[in-house]
Amino acid sequence: MEKHKPVWFLLGIITFFALWWILSKIIMLPIVPSPFLVLVNLVAIFMKYIAIHSLYSLWRIAAGLFLAVLIGLPLGVIMGYFPKWDRFLSPLLYLTYPIPKIALMPILMLLFGIGEFSKILMIFLIIVFQVIVAIRDNIRSIPKETYYPLYSLGAPFSAVFFEVLWPASMPKFITAIRVAMATAISVLFFTETFGTQYGMGYFIMDAWLRVNYLEMYSGIVVLSLMGLFLFAFIDWIEKRLCHWQYK
Repeated sequence: MEKHKPVWFLLGIITFFALWWILSKIIMLPIVPSPFLVLVNLVAIFMKYIAIHSLYSLWRIAAGLFLAVLIGLPLGVIMGYFPKWDRFLSPLLYLTYPIPKIALMPILMLLFGIGEFSKILMIFLIIVFQVIVAIRDNIRSIPKETYYPLYSLGAPFSAVFFEVLWPASMPKFITAIRVAMATAISVLFFTETFGTQYGMGYFIMDAWLRVNYLEMYSGIVVLSLMGLFLFAFIDWIEKRLCHWQYK
């Protein structure tokens, strides 16, 4: 099945563009241009206009993801493994997790300005809670008997972490990243319409305001390809960190 994956992947892309082409022929309006015209335009303007915007967007996502893992991973492990810490931190988690993160955008802009940090912080807030909850819940579900051999040998916490907690929490951790990534990209688009001249959100909205639909759709395609690249990268990471699932 794995060796046929690229074929099905290519077939899905072809199907998508075929449906887009059919829709453009049905509507016959500039607001839904042919995918072939969009791709030609994309190739023509990518290096000159779009490349810098896509790099800024990727940087913001990568920075937000890095901070979320840096903070969310140890917090999830602590809450899952140490019941006292879980009882202390869970109320804070339950109070803040349900808040729509996009509603915090005005507060972040007031506190940190409209520059890079507020945009990265927004991505961080979207991902970090899912990371904490996924790791905590997965560690809590580990049977206590799993730890007994290490306890009997007097193993330190570092050994427990690398031998039990790390491999047990990785699948749910990567799933949480994968689920949060789609929301993070959507919110990134919104945040890049404020206080910046770089980013795919800015590029798409600027093209829309200039009624340049070919550039607007080119930006949307690039944003979609960025998501595709990120999901493929997460799948690659999963195969390396959770290799036992693919044997």
